[in-house]
Amino acid sequence: MAFEENTEELATNFASLGHDLNAMVAQKKLVLDFVRVERSEIEESGEYDLEGLFLRLGLAIDGIGAKRVVLDTVEALFSGLSNTAILRAELRRLFRWLKEKGVTAIITGERGETGLTRFGLEEYVADCVIMLDHRVEGQLATRRLRIVKYRGSTHGTSEYPFLIGEGGISILPITSVGLKHEAGTGRVSSGVPGLDAMMGGKGYFRASTVLVSGTAGSGKTSVAAHFARGVAARGERCLWFAFEESASQITRNMRSVGVDLDPAVRSGLLRFHVERPTVCGLEMHLVTIYKLVEQFKPRNLILDPITNFASLGSETEIKAMLVRLIDFFKMQQITALFTSLTSGGTFMEATEVGVSSLVDTWLLLRDLESGAERNRVLHLLNGVFTAEIAELLKGCVHRPLAKPFEVGKL
Repeated sequence: MAFEENTEELATNFASLGHDLNAMVAQKKLVLDFVRVERSEIEESGEYDLEGLFLRLGLAIDGIGAKRVVLDTVEALFSGLSNTAILRAELRRLFRWLKEKGVTAIITGERGETGLTRFGLEEYVADCVIMLDHRVEGQLATRRLRIVKYRGSTHGTSEYPFLIGEGGISILPITSVGLKHEAGTGRVSSGVPGLDAMMGGKGYFRASTVLVSGTAGSGKTSVAAHFARGVAARGERCLWFAFEESASQITRNMRSVGVDLDPAVRSGLLRFHVERPTVCGLEMHLVTIYKLVEQFKPRNLILDPITNFASLGSETEIKAMLVRLIDFFKMQQITALFTSLTSGGTFMEATEVGVSSLVDTWLLLRDLESGAERNRVLHLLNGVFTAEIAELLKGCVHRPLAKPFEVGKL
């Protein structure tokens, strides 16, 4: 039952979300009822009650055996009345009547200036109160949802970002992730034989998180491209999130170093999602990644680079987002590779977003200058070592493994 949009407008608006209301009406699974309330046509006189609304709702519920009722929005019923005592009494009676009918009711209401709702009663009478918020921070808009109360049930009380799109509403609760994943014991090749040899000849652990950091031009995307080509060659899916270059630009650049990603793209095993980080906030990026993973179901994933999120929030906020992503990937048994830009200099091993301590394998790419010559070096700062190397390290001062390489000859 709608008080603001008529049935034609509702059908048109919900079609954009993938729901065909007219088809549901034809199948007698849904009844749409528009109640027109004009303040100019209302004269407040004597007692006022909702008996007519109860009769109208009762006929609609009994007509199709409805188990759900939606009233959108309840303020319109009282737009022409000023007696708050009568309003509160009728709202309480409406909620009780819906319970007696045995239906689950969703009632939408506008937020009040001082309380959760305009009349300040609905949140006390209702069993569950959900507050929706659409705020703008740093010129970026984000929708958030919070469960204010839920009688008889434990529930999360934090704010959760949500996305409204063609598939409806997508939500990624913070409580849906955590340290509950199973550690993978299988291995997945890095796509670089020499790098696999540094990790026992087998590559990364399955469902682990790999960080490849380095200065601009050090070969981070090249390492990611070798990984993507390798997993596609084994018939596994890979989802690549690129935040700096278009898909065609990446494939073109990688061809120049002998890595052809076009066959993997054409086969559908490699999919690019290209987007500037500034198009939305951190929460929306989080929900978008979650949604695309659910749709594509990859076994491997690349985020290139994660340092582009630095302009969207503080280091604490970015790290919190990446923690949730890492936990989510591990629970989904996805092997994830992140690239990260470092600023160079003496402290270049400190990554820009402070995520190095969260990953399973950390590769640091460096450019070493000697005279007029520049040489690339790959350091394995954290990862899987061979048994022979582990034996050599006993009783010794640990120095991270390093190996020189050339882009195109990895």
